[in-house]
Amino acid sequence: MQEKITSPKNDKIKAAVKLQEKSSERKKSGLFIVEGLRELQLALNNDYRISHLFVCAEAGGEKTLEALKLPHDVWIYNTSKEAFSKIAYRENRDGIVAVLYSKSHEITDLNLSKAPLVIVLEAVEKPGNLGAVLRTADAARVDAVVICDPATDVYNPNVIRSGIGCLFSVPVAVCSSDQAIEYFKENGIHIIAAELKASTRYDLIDYHNGVALTFGTEAHGLSPEWIKAADSRIIIPMQGQHDSLNVSTSVAIVVFEACRQRGFLYYK
Repeated sequence: MQEKITSPKNDKIKAAVKLQEKSSERKKSGLFIVEGLRELQLALNNDYRISHLFVCAEAGGEKTLEALKLPHDVWIYNTSKEAFSKIAYRENRDGIVAVLYSKSHEITDLNLSKAPLVIVLEAVEKPGNLGAVLRTADAARVDAVVICDPATDVYNPNVIRSGIGCLFSVPVAVCSSDQAIEYFKENGIHIIAAELKASTRYDLIDYHNGVALTFGTEAHGLSPEWIKAADSRIIIPMQGQHDSLNVSTSVAIVVFEACRQRGFLYYK
């Protein structure tokens, strides 16, 4: 099913721009934007459903469409280069922009292993940081990323871009800190809080059992609620004049130490 769009003022183009720019629009509609072959393929491989596609032949969209091998009932808007430029933000965009249906991200829907490795982010603000953490989560094959009281939504286009689509390959839950703490306590998952005043070095903690590795913002760290709930508190030692790392870097350091202890890291 196909239709032609030539004007950048077309209502479908305007609606897609709103999905790019406004979290309120994404939440209200239950839709979000994905651009690029790699990201869209990851979404489809992980059971995300397409509402419709914008394809620009002049930007290579027809070849991208062939590579995706989509069902025949997907609605496709064949879009002029001028109209397409209104909704595609990247230089190398593969000539395709998709509008997908979002999913529910309830913490109670997570299907964790017996000794899960979970990343928890409290009040994450920057989409780029969240995307980077999702890349780490995918690389380490953690059980889940739990996002508590976020200041950005998971379907922000910059989360998807910076995470190169790892939002789709990693189980993600979004909830309040209270809900997360209750969930971890009820399921016997050890809460490990990263904080500047901790006395235990991160590589001296045992990560073999079920753990929730919890990180706060760079500006304020974790809230007192998480510090109080923590079963262990850890610190990454600093040698320079600054007292903290970017949160995505801190997550990677601790997660891969946990992977090392669990024997996840190997070379073929």
